[in-house]
Amino acid sequence: MKSQHYCTLLVLGLGLLGNANNRPSTANLGHLPTEVHGELDKTGVLRIWQSNERFTISGYVTEAGSGENLLGVSVYVPELQLGTVTNDYGFFSLSLPAGRHEVHVSYMGYAIRVETITLDRDMALQLELAEAAESLNEVVVRADEKIKESKVTQMSTVKLNPSVVQDVPALLGEKDVLKTLQLLPGIQGGTEGSAGFFVRGGTPDQNLIILDDAVVYNANHLFGFFSVFNGDAIKSVEAYKGGFPARFGGRLSSVIKIDMKDGNKEKLSGKVNVGLISSSLLLEGPINKGKTSFILSARRTYADALAQPFLNRETGKGGYYFADLNFKVHHVFSPKDKLYWSTYYGRDKFYSILDNEFTEEESDLGWGNITSTLRWNHQFNDKLFVNTSAIFSNYNFNIGYRYTDRFDDREENYSFQSSSGISDLTLKSSFDYYPNTKHTVRFGAELTRHRFTPQRVLIKDDFADDVDKTQELNSLEGALYVEDDWKITDKLRFSPGARLSYFNYENTTYLNPEARFSLAYNLNPDLALKASYSNMNQYIHLLSSSGIGLPTDLWVSSTDQVKPQSSQQFAVGMAKDFFDKDYSLTVEGYYKTLDDVIAYKEGASFLALDNLESGADLDWEESITAGRGWAYGAEILFRKQTGKLTGWAGYTLSWSERQFEELNLGNKFFDRYDRRHDISVVGIYKPTEKFTFSATWVLATGNNYTLPNLQRLEPNNAFPIGRTNFFNAGLNDFATQRNNFRGETSHRLDLAFQFHKKKKKERERTWSFSLYNAYARQNPFIYTVDFNDPDYDDPNATEEKQLTRTSVLVLIPSINYIFKF
Repeated sequence: MKSQHYCTLLVLGLGLLGNANNRPSTANLGHLPTEVHGELDKTGVLRIWQSNERFTISGYVTEAGSGENLLGVSVYVPELQLGTVTNDYGFFSLSLPAGRHEVHVSYMGYAIRVETITLDRDMALQLELAEAAESLNEVVVRADEKIKESKVTQMSTVKLNPSVVQDVPALLGEKDVLKTLQLLPGIQGGTEGSAGFFVRGGTPDQNLIILDDAVVYNANHLFGFFSVFNGDAIKSVEAYKGGFPARFGGRLSSVIKIDMKDGNKEKLSGKVNVGLISSSLLLEGPINKGKTSFILSARRTYADALAQPFLNRETGKGGYYFADLNFKVHHVFSPKDKLYWSTYYGRDKFYSILDNEFTEEESDLGWGNITSTLRWNHQFNDKLFVNTSAIFSNYNFNIGYRYTDRFDDREENYSFQSSSGISDLTLKSSFDYYPNTKHTVRFGAELTRHRFTPQRVLIKDDFADDVDKTQELNSLEGALYVEDDWKITDKLRFSPGARLSYFNYENTTYLNPEARFSLAYNLNPDLALKASYSNMNQYIHLLSSSGIGLPTDLWVSSTDQVKPQSSQQFAVGMAKDFFDKDYSLTVEGYYKTLDDVIAYKEGASFLALDNLESGADLDWEESITAGRGWAYGAEILFRKQTGKLTGWAGYTLSWSERQFEELNLGNKFFDRYDRRHDISVVGIYKPTEKFTFSATWVLATGNNYTLPNLQRLEPNNAFPIGRTNFFNAGLNDFATQRNNFRGETSHRLDLAFQFHKKKKKERERTWSFSLYNAYARQNPFIYTVDFNDPDYDDPNATEEKQLTRTSVLVLIPSINYIFKF
């Protein structure tokens, strides 16, 4: 250790140091080993230790000024090339040889902190990081100060800084974490403008979305145009596309882990965001300074108020709105014990009322989520950390219709109400164990009680018998898991994991072991080859007619007739870091198989919106079929995360296929959201603290559609199509082929500009302008087939059919006013 300032003491020379500064040594020199190490502390006392002794530094990393715990922070000792990262609660543990060390603490968006320590015993540290903008002149970036992509075992993982979500252009100014994730390779959006997403050929229900440990079952507002997550309240975002750690399970395609901020422990602060269709408020601060903090964020759209001038108030009224609320309290009992309580409430509602002297007609449609998580952190010692959570999660959808007919001084009443949902209660406990610098072990257990309500129907009719029917399913899901991040050598790292999943429904029990592993080998310090394998099981299913996660989709349980879905995914890749420029390049290829995936049979639908009563007696198990799936492809991601210009470029080449015995005559077909090519380019430029410029450009191959049995189809003038394989197809081909038409390739450019102005008392004002689809590309939102009646006076006339493309989001400007205090 050339740079460490300690003395190597031989027995013959110990007497010289023992009398330094006329202070006696505290060591018994007569019993020292042949070679020891020592150092004079500030008081002149000689600290002595053996050369092979090791001690542990542990503690928490927080944000300066707020006390917010920071997760994923790199704690690194360059001289020894040893390091670790903080866990989900800001805790770290690292064992080092005795002596003096420089510990480099770094996190994206924050100034690097270098802490010099002298280890002669186990040490607890409380480290604070300041935002980089506050000390730009003091920041010195050096090679190897941060743990790079090439030095991480895990692959197929992306971490997204919430500040990026605030900077990229957004539809109508609504900063959306899920839409930002869609700009990354392997994560594809559905219909244009939708927050729904598909990961490596999967479906929406195969994505596990977690908010502070709680599962969010429907993450969409406004029929999918926006997500339920208020970006102002988010602390971190992690997306796993494959090679899943054993601590995650229950889904086949991805894990999206979102953590809320804990709240400012030092001072009251807030943020107000006023936009074109919605506004939001964030407030955080101490309840008991340094001990207890809170954070509150609320958002509501006023689309219903904006629509009122266009409605006929004499005959009726109506509208739509969404609202959500996040609230969290964090209390520190002691440095080793902390308590968190966080809750989320979100609701969408569409309503319409028509009223005149003869009739009154009222309809409404609503859906929403409620989650609540109570977590307790306890640090047993400097190597063992535990988190225990009690979690409630609920999703509910309801639709109602009421009709009153007035005649001859009498009234006839009819009402219909239908609802569906899922409610969970979960207990889980997870342990982080740091035995030495070569191993980071995680293990734990969880148990969830699911309560499904596929449909609840209540019909009241003055001229018929009332109907009151409820379908309920109750099941129990649990898991045990263990995983390790093992540094075998300086070049080879291995992360094995095992998960035992359990599911019980009535008299049916499923018990499935799941193997996971990730492997990384460094060809040189900045280039690593990686491979991973993961086996997943999914016991709950989403019955979807649309495939885009509409609120009418229904969550149901695995049963004795409906088996759990399962998947296996293999991935290989490489990660390259360019230390001098702080660039990174990752390239991955994957192959995934899916078994027992479900779909509606031809013509089946559990909830028909045009005839709601028809669903009252349907058996959902009889309406679905099970089959297989395949997904494979390659992804490239090039990122730059520091400097005035940051951003990334991503490319995805992919295939997604399905096969069901009862669909498409048993033949394979491409899934609806099978996309051959997906390109995204994101740039964020901050020349000074006052200005932020950003742009995104995306290109995606069109979605697949099943067009009806047509003998003649003519494209209209607005949509010239020359698809020989479609228009020259015969009648039998149309009668049997599923997803027989691929829509147009879509692309667009989004632009944004932000002007920031610092004010007194740490206040800041921001004007944000954005332009969605800046060059007004008419991308397809939906395709419809129009039937034109023939000229009956012409005996040779035939019915004309036209395929029409509808474009919705064309050149959408927005403006937001943001005020921080």
